[in-house]
Amino acid sequence: MAFELFTVSSSVMSSAQLDAVIALCSAVFELDYALYMRLCPDRTHVLGYVDGQLVAHALWLDRPLRVGAGPWRNAAYVEGVATHADHRQRGYGAAVMRRLQAEIHGYDLGALSPAVPEWYARLGWERWQGPLWIEHDGALEPTPDEEIVLIYRTPRTSALELAAPLIAPWRPFELW
Repeated sequence: MAFELFTVSSSVMSSAQLDAVIALCSAVFELDYALYMRLCPDRTHVLGYVDGQLVAHALWLDRPLRVGAGPWRNAAYVEGVATHADHRQRGYGAAVMRRLQAEIHGYDLGALSPAVPEWYARLGWERWQGPLWIEHDGALEPTPDEEIVLIYRTPRTSALELAAPLIAPWRPFELW
């Protein structure tokens, strides 16, 4: 079995690639992932194929984040990390994430809200220790305590105080 990785912008993604991403993510997350693809169409995908079948996927989109009262930072916000159930425990998901981590080197940092934080920790992601806030209509709103955000340091990441508040702008779907 040959495993191949491709990085592709949503702006040039073929309809077959898009359909495969939606099918994989819909199956893994048990929801209609097409909705998420329509809400924020400007994304970059890392696609992992085995013998022509999409078996692993991750994407990032541009999302500003602010640490405390500091400036907004250009973050690569990661979503849609999925591996087909029949292809887990073979390193495909980790390979996709390592490719993604290499691709986001020009961002100030990477961030994501994981279902399984321990899996990402093995790949170098760190848990944000401070409170999480969403800026909406000019006001800051706390997010639920059970929300978890991890960050990934890139070559451009300056000093971070992981216990400071982390702020993201509101969006019409998942806050984090």
